[in-house]
Amino acid sequence: MALAPLLLAAAAHLASSPELGKAEGRCRPGEAGPALLVDVQGLRDRKGLIKLEVYPPDDADFLADDNVLLNAGKTFRRVEQDLPDGGPVVLCVRVPGPGPYSIALLHDRDSNHKFSWFGDGVGFPGYLRLGMHKPKAALARVNAGGGITRVKVTMMYRHGLGVATLRAAEQED
Repeated sequence: MALAPLLLAAAAHLASSPELGKAEGRCRPGEAGPALLVDVQGLRDRKGLIKLEVYPPDDADFLADDNVLLNAGKTFRRVEQDLPDGGPVVLCVRVPGPGPYSIALLHDRDSNHKFSWFGDGVGFPGYLRLGMHKPKAALARVNAGGGITRVKVTMMYRHGLGVATLRAAEQED
């Protein structure tokens, strides 16, 4: 009995893997949902990967380590794909059921599976501007229905001391 807490504690310190949450998050042809269909807007360029992650809708778990969330039995889903050369960018991610989730979108421009404030982009459904701090889960929250729920996310990139959409950054210059 005392071994179980030790195993959970050890698992919480395991290195995260870019593959965690992908099998659960992958949409399958013909599935009716529940799933989020995310339209990606405002990409700086078409280099690298685009990654969508789904988290529990509370501040304590939003953007938490994926390994820790999964070991605690909490929601974490991930989909990732190479950016196409042109056309719309849409990602589909399955969710466990209808209800609220917080989502984060990452434009990993150098495909290294790590976020860099200096080159990569980030997007949340309720944000068009972001300082150098972690956003609140409520502003990244979406409500999934029983079927396919469409969501629009506009990407943001570093500009000065903060992060803004490309359009907002151009308006300041």
